[in-house]
Amino acid sequence: MRASQRGIFFYNYSMENELSKSTGLSAHRQHPRHFQGREYVYPVLSRRSRGISIGVNICPDQVCNFNCLYCQVRRGQGERPAAGGVELERLERELVEVIKLLQGGELYQEEPFAVVPGHLRRLNDIALSGDGEPTAAKEFTDVCRVCARVKEGAGLKAVKLVLITNASQLHKPIVQEGLAVLDGHEGEIWAKLDAGNEAYFRFINQTEIPYSLILDNITVTAKKRPVVIQSLFVRVDGKRVGEKEIADYADRLGEILERGGKISLVQLHTVAREPQDMRVSALSNKELEDIAEEIRGRAAVRLEIFGG
Repeated sequence: MRASQRGIFFYNYSMENELSKSTGLSAHRQHPRHFQGREYVYPVLSRRSRGISIGVNICPDQVCNFNCLYCQVRRGQGERPAAGGVELERLERELVEVIKLLQGGELYQEEPFAVVPGHLRRLNDIALSGDGEPTAAKEFTDVCRVCARVKEGAGLKAVKLVLITNASQLHKPIVQEGLAVLDGHEGEIWAKLDAGNEAYFRFINQTEIPYSLILDNITVTAKKRPVVIQSLFVRVDGKRVGEKEIADYADRLGEILERGGKISLVQLHTVAREPQDMRVSALSNKELEDIAEEIRGRAAVRLEIFGG
């Protein structure tokens, strides 16, 4: 923890160093989606969760309506493939199996989890995420119900259900149904916001979705429950994200708050795994600190930094 003249920033460098020593950087830098041959469910050691997170990959076909420059998933050019649908029975079976591996301790006999220190061997959340935008799946609400049912059945009431989303579909009624399920089962929404203006949004997230829709969706959602904002800043062709973009971004956070939205935390991070676009590289911890200072000077938010 480090204090600044403008407020308190929470840094995870100590955890980063601890993970580096104990895992050789393997456990928290690698998030393989096909754990022991499974299609949908995979465990990861998560820096942001400070423990084990069970990922639920609703988009194994890699369909996404963003094509972010920093993404490590290789997207096809031209038309996106049609979604094949989620096999709910298989997803439920895999989730039950992975939870049992955790509860029985067998997970920690597998690499890279065997070297995870004892105090990080805790299940923090079940995260709906993966290789695309989870709320775009037509089975999204059904997946939320499956995860809630399995979690309760395993006696994991306190474990969070986290939705990691680009916020592009949050306005849709079918997605609202899923959010209501999450609300009843220790749910959290982690919404991506990487830009403060339309031009940079289109550049970094590579999408035709209007920037105003993303902001409106985050704001409306944050009026109903606190949201976590996930923001990733990088260097492209050797250039750090500009000061104007950071100022605009901070002002957008302030506007969400002014409109009645509740932001419980801003997770400020950079690339930790190799992106497909080789022009993209990570920012240094010092650069992230500088960006955090700029943001905190313009918006009253709590910040947490995650280095590359």
